[in-house]
Amino acid sequence: MTEIDIEKENKAIAQEYKELLRISYQTLSPTDKKLIRKAFDVAVDAHKDQRRKSGEAYIFHPIAVAKIVASEIGLGATSIAAALMHDVVEDTPMTVEDIERLFNPKVAQLVEGLTKISLVQKDLNASMQAENFRKMILTLNDDVRVILIKLADRLHNMQTMDSMAEYKQTKIASETLYIYAPLAHRLGLYNIKTKLEDLGLKYTEPAVYDDIVSKIRETKEEQDAYIKDISDVLKKSLDNEGVDYIIKGRPKSIYSIRRKMRAQNVTFDEVYDKFALRIVYKADPHEEKFIAWKIYSIVTDHYRPSPSRLRDWISSPKSTGYEALHITVMGPKGRWVEVQVRSERMDEIAEKGYAAHYKYKNNGATEESGLDTWLNLLREALENPETNAVDFVEDFKMNLYSKEIFVFTPKGEIKSLPKGATSLDFAFSIHSEIGIKTRGTRVNGRLVPLNHELKSGDQVEVITSPNQKPTVNWLDYVTTSRAKNKIKNVLNENTKKIAEEGKELLVRKLKHLKVTFNEQVTNELVNFFKLKTSLDLFYRVGIGAIENQQLKDYAAQKSNSFINFFKNKIKRTKDTADEDIHKPVISSNYDMLVFGTEHDKLDYKLSQCCNPIPGDDVFGFVTINEGIKVHKKDCPNAIGMQSNYAYRIMSAKWIDSSQEEFKAIINITGMDVLGLTNQLTKVISNNMSVNIQSISLSTDAGIFHGQVAVIVKNNTILKKMISAIKKIDGVDKVTREYRT
Repeated sequence: MTEIDIEKENKAIAQEYKELLRISYQTLSPTDKKLIRKAFDVAVDAHKDQRRKSGEAYIFHPIAVAKIVASEIGLGATSIAAALMHDVVEDTPMTVEDIERLFNPKVAQLVEGLTKISLVQKDLNASMQAENFRKMILTLNDDVRVILIKLADRLHNMQTMDSMAEYKQTKIASETLYIYAPLAHRLGLYNIKTKLEDLGLKYTEPAVYDDIVSKIRETKEEQDAYIKDISDVLKKSLDNEGVDYIIKGRPKSIYSIRRKMRAQNVTFDEVYDKFALRIVYKADPHEEKFIAWKIYSIVTDHYRPSPSRLRDWISSPKSTGYEALHITVMGPKGRWVEVQVRSERMDEIAEKGYAAHYKYKNNGATEESGLDTWLNLLREALENPETNAVDFVEDFKMNLYSKEIFVFTPKGEIKSLPKGATSLDFAFSIHSEIGIKTRGTRVNGRLVPLNHELKSGDQVEVITSPNQKPTVNWLDYVTTSRAKNKIKNVLNENTKKIAEEGKELLVRKLKHLKVTFNEQVTNELVNFFKLKTSLDLFYRVGIGAIENQQLKDYAAQKSNSFINFFKNKIKRTKDTADEDIHKPVISSNYDMLVFGTEHDKLDYKLSQCCNPIPGDDVFGFVTINEGIKVHKKDCPNAIGMQSNYAYRIMSAKWIDSSQEEFKAIINITGMDVLGLTNQLTKVISNNMSVNIQSISLSTDAGIFHGQVAVIVKNNTILKKMISAIKKIDGVDKVTREYRT
């Protein structure tokens, strides 16, 4: 670089620093600014010789992360300083001890937590990915700000991934959709969650992302005009009532449009609520609810509401702390529009999440928030050493995204539970000891089974008994990870106790059979009874599942070494035969796909969860027992596989589809027009030169439903056929079915 370029870059760095101080959400004192300046100087010096893949000075990255921490998350000077130095320990000779000496223990603790997460993320043993996520979330135990800064770091990395290799983009984006976006959602960071999801889609399904973006641009002018029409009508009435407010239009995120298109099997044009109106009003805390319902009355005076889609999160806030009134009304031209009503305080909490919540909480609120409760439950799950890491991540994600219901205790206290929770889940949500002793439950005064699914507004009473103990069936009665973990713990404790008694009993029985109990004998018995562990063996002896005669059979076999040798020989022969049976069969179409950068030709199987056919964008996934399985890139399971098992993903590409044919299932709906069936079969068989494998047609009150299984050579032919079917008079919708 020339001196002019260096000077220009230094000016840009200084400008970014000034911008960081200017946009800070919290008021910075002179002491705060001094702390931030010191952290900035340390970071600039530490990273002075480093550059990012894009070529820019590395220091721009920590400054950008600090800006997100300061403005979008709303944290204070300590977190801003930690964000500026979040890569210093990992990438430079500086240590945590150096930071503690230069700053204070809290800044050092945050930087250390961020360094641990980065090291965990770079663990080459990718089979430990789920355990890595668990370790990452474990940092919530120390200080939730570590995770918040990490979310800011991930957001900026996602915003600057263009210069990365494609396989890295896919891995990082999949990981983001799998864990970071749900985490942002649960911490109430709506803006960051939306950006992470949109960027995740950009790199996992670029064609779909680009298509939706271009269509949003095409319709922007029309949407803006539509929002203005509604706003003008509402403004007049709101002004007359003396409400102090602002109205703004909010487009639906690209990711949520894609999710709706997939969930409802509709096109972009058929997604009607692609935007929402937000009315943010000023109010004193004691008037917030009154003004919200006043605005509701004004909105519904002009536009007819949908009663089933009213969401009152002011009376019962979400556990993330989110408060608002959501009204869905029928707007002009017969289009549904969502109107969100919230005060400035509610809007701030919705935008800033955790930080704003605590800003207001510290202003006098003393009641423990839903977020605090959730973090406590999370800590409880983390502290359980027996929880399987993969199960933990899946349960964690389920709890992150789950919709909530609100139920009441017999005394009228309100409790929040995930949608789908049962009466037994409720018992464990009160206290684990109550859950363990649950004998029965009453909902709204009526005795119900333990697996009774609760609904919002239910009043639940738990009947306990000191003699009650969980059974294995209870695991089928609950949906929350807290209840499952507690039940598993109790069952494991019972199993261990019985196993200890079983071990003592086994030693006595073997002694009677003149067999000395030792480790070798234990292993032989485990194999003899086809069990997995010694614990299984002792437990079965303890409950009487292994009888004396079976132990006598083992002793007799052990005494005859010739028979033992013979049996082992037979077993080895059988095992060899089994291996032959399970060897991958080389399929006749193996040369149609090539894998990896070298375009290797390998054996593979087509996955049944998404039924890929030639022409689809696909990738290979190396399974443990079934070789390479090929999935579509937009397969429902793709995100989880790419995030958890990135090391097993292989790029794949179709090279020849002329020799083979593939099955595709097409669903058709429309109006029951005379001759529709004849038209349909004619278009498929005569015009498209494809074979119909099966056809199922039915009508219901004038509506036509059809499912056709066809044999096609590739995706291009299939698309042409679907396009031709759509042109048939009476056909409303044609979609390709993906089996999950």
